Amino acid sequence: MRILSILLTAAAVFLTIGTLSGQEYTHYVLIKTNMGDMKVKLYNDTPNHRNEFLKLVNKGHFDGTLFYRVIKNFVIQGGSSDSRNAPPGKHIGYGNAAVNIDAEFRDNHFHKKGAICAPRQPEDANHFKMSDISQFYIVQGKVWSNEQLDILEKNTNIPIKNDLKRKYYLPRKEELAKLKKEDPRAFNELLREIKEKINFEYSLSDYLEFSEEQRKAYTTIGGLPDLDGEYTVFGEVVEGFDVIDKIAALKTDKNDRPFTDVVIAIKEISQ
Repeated sequence: MRILSILLTAAAVFLTIGTLSGQEYTHYVLIKTNMGDMKVKLYNDTPNHRNEFLKLVNKGHFDGTLFYRVIKNFVIQGGSSDSRNAPPGKHIGYGNAAVNIDAEFRDNHFHKKGAICAPRQPEDANHFKMSDISQFYIVQGKVWSNEQLDILEKNTNIPIKNDLKRKYYLPRKEELAKLKKEDPRAFNELLREIKEKINFEYSLSDYLEFSEEQRKAYTTIGGLPDLDGEYTVFGEVVEGFDVIDKIAALKTDKNDRPFTDVVIAIKEISQ
């Protein structure tokens, strides 16, 4: 019995260590270009994006493709199969090797500088904002002030609140006015009921409220807060921020393709 107990204890310890190491292990890739390299950490809480991206990396899908869409203070985008061996001046699109997967939006992952994200087709053809993981973009963005972030919040939230007021308050406006004069107690009860409905539906809406972490990032290293919740962020650059800036500074044609090709090769690496 003692031997069995020791074996069971050892097995439990082994399983615990295995589980912990599984939780802690993080995948990294190296994006090599002719303008420098970027080391990227992939997030474990966007597992579908991580796994599908790594499958493509290990198949060599991205090797030889280009950063074909470069917009200063915005993003550098690459990986499209159309970009491989594309002649100068050719317009490059989504390519013929799309890999569409469900979005994995996470509040703790956002479009700070260095975020690696999955592009997608527009919503008129892609109602659920599914990602095309066969290519990617990396955020450069710009530095924002807290006042600018406040304005973004208001521009998003005020229309939501106004719509809810039109839905719940305006149809009862005359009734409320009458009750206010004739029955203040009933007026307060009805007003409270309307406010509760508005607040509840607002809490379920896509209202915008930047976290302290977001505000710190956007007001220091910068990013693209207006893209949060629109595209899945599945990793971040941890080394090579200067390479983002070098690529973003390239001169481009009318289609935002750099005149100087930036060729990509990606491999999985250990920490």
